[in-house]
Formats: sequence, C-alpha cells, structure tokens
Amino acid sequence: MNYEKQILSWFDYFHHHPETSFKELKTTQKITEILDDLQVNYCRFNDVTGVIAELGEGSEAVAVRADIDALWQEVDGVYQANHSCGHDAHISIVLGALLYLQHQPLRKKIRFIFQPAEEKGNGSLAMIEKGAMNHVSHLFGVHLRPAEELPFGQAAPSIHHGACVTLEGRIIGVDAHGARPHQGSNSIDVIAAIHQFIKNIYMSPFESYSLKLTKIHAGGESLNIIPGTASFGMDVRAQKNEILIGLQEKVAEGLMHIESLYGVSIKFDWKDFTPGAEVSNDSEKLAAAAIEAVLGPKSLAQPVVTSGSDDFHFYTIKHPEVKATMIGLGADLRSGLHHPKMTFNHSVLDQGARVLAEVLSKI
Repeated sequence: MNYEKQILSWFDYFHHHPETSFKELKTTQKITEILDDLQVNYCRFNDVTGVIAELGEGSEAVAVRADIDALWQEVDGVYQANHSCGHDAHISIVLGALLYLQHQPLRKKIRFIFQPAEEKGNGSLAMIEKGAMNHVSHLFGVHLRPAEELPFGQAAPSIHHGACVTLEGRIIGVDAHGARPHQGSNSIDVIAAIHQFIKNIYMSPFESYSLKLTKIHAGGESLNIIPGTASFGMDVRAQKNEILIGLQEKVAEGLMHIESLYGVSIKFDWKDFTPGAEVSNDSEKLAAAAIEAVLGPKSLAQPVVTSGSDDFHFYTIKHPEVKATMIGLGADLRSGLHHPKMTFNHSVLDQGARVLAEVLSKI
C-alpha cells in the first residue's frame, strides 16, 4: 500500500507548527493523536516532551529515532521557530515507516523514539533517562542531506558526524584610563592572545579538527576606558571523540598559562558537548541492503562524513552495546541545513519511510 499522501499531510502539519527545544507541546500532542488513530501503544511524559511508541512483541527491541524540535532563527526579519534542519521531515518519515510496518509480521519489537531538543544537544539524554534504550539491540536514525553532499535519489547507509563542544569564557581584569594602560589589565590583549594561541594548537595532520572564537564582547560606549573584563565563546570540533578530548585539554592548559601571563582571571565552562558518531558495521550493512532493496543498487551512496554534529550519538555513547547508524537521504536540499529558507524535494518523505520500514523489518 502507498501511504505517500498521508505522510505528506503529516509533514504539512509539522512544517507549519514548528516548536523549539523542550517546548514541542503541540508537536508531541499531534504525534500522540496520530498514534491513537493508528491504535499504537505509546508512552508520553509529565516532565519532558517527546513520545516513545512500540509495535510488535518480544523481549528485545529494534529502535528508530526522529528528532522533533525546530530552530529559533530570523526569517524575513522576524525571529521565530523554524524547521530549517528537516526535523519536520524526520517525524513524518518515521511515522510513515510505522504505517508501512503496522500490519506486517515483525521479527522483533520495534520502538519509535520521537525525541525532543536535538538542537540543544541533550534531548537524547532525556529519552535515555526515560528508558528509550532499554533492551534495544539496533538503533537507526535518518537525516536529510544537502544537495551538494548527496543528490536526490541517493541514500547513504551511515552519517559519520563529528564531535563538538562549545566554551563560554569570561576574563576578569582591571579597567584603566586610556592614558594610563599600565594601571590596568586590557582584556582585549588577552582575547588577542587566546585567538593566537588556539591557532597554534596542533594535533595529528591525519585527523580532522577545528577551533575558532565565535563570540567576543569587551568595552562599552566610553572609548577612553581600557576594558578589564570581557566575555568570549569558542566552538571546538573534531571528527573523533578522543581528538576532541585532546583539544579540550590543550585549550584548558593554554588558558591557564595566558591567565598567569597577563595577570587576569579567566573563568570558563564547557557547554553543549555532542559526541561524534560510533557507527556499527552491522547496522550500516543492514541499512545499505535496505537502500538497495527499496531504491535500487544505483541509489546506494558512500557513507557521509561531516563535521556537523547530532545528539543521536549519545545513545551509543551511553549504551555502547547498541548497534547504531543514521541513514542519510539525498533530498535536493537547498540552500543548506539551517538556512531560514531551506527547501527540499518532498518525494524523499515516502522514500525514507520505505527504506526505514525495510531495514526495521529485517532484523
């Protein structure tokens, strides 16, 4: 049976009702209404948004995750919730897979995780606390990919996201008069030193990584005051989790030395850590076979390697026994993920649903 029109109808609702992280109240309600109509068992929670639903029987489960939150961004001069990362599509694809599977004989119990707050990088942790990974053997995710990365009609059996963490820092020195710089501690000099320092952090040239300042704020309206205090932010990324940890250690050590050199206090906290992908060869092969079975052998693309991050990978960090992969879908997606006017070919919704249904039914 073809459920393409139904999947598209659901997408239209989610697309026009975006909600930001941990505020996905209407989204959660709509998902439960759909599950009620389909007479599918589910669990929702009093203290967090999101839904966990199940089909079939058995002590062991195969799971699939859909992220359900939207971004908060400026669209045509107005700040608003906006589905520019494709999560509205992911919800619809996973619900579509449920439709295709509902009346099929299943080898295992299938768990559908509709997860909040992927954009905050910690929604997966909330679902883990709610038991989403209990007795799970395999886990699958899905994500639309930009056109320059994966053309429409192509699908990748895995997405190798990088690890990412951000840093919020504050420099505490002493203000001084512009005519007497020796009487203070210029926080802008400290910022410049930090900028130069992170440009000289080196790991193995065979590894992929980056460090960059993403926020600087120092001084006020009076330009004859040398500012002693400043705030700064940093984005740190690496393709491998162990390289990211090494970068964090080098940054912390360097900030300590700069603090001593300039006679200031530098306070900082690491924020929003998102781990890199730990892809299971077993699940990757299963996903590849499903792509070939549904879309044809010519549609199978190579695994996607990206410096972007996704909190999907907390599931395997916290439960390393789970065999996981995230399927990448070519969707003619333009002008890029997180672009306020992002568009894609809606035909991918049904394609993705059928690929997911195929892989979930074969385990």
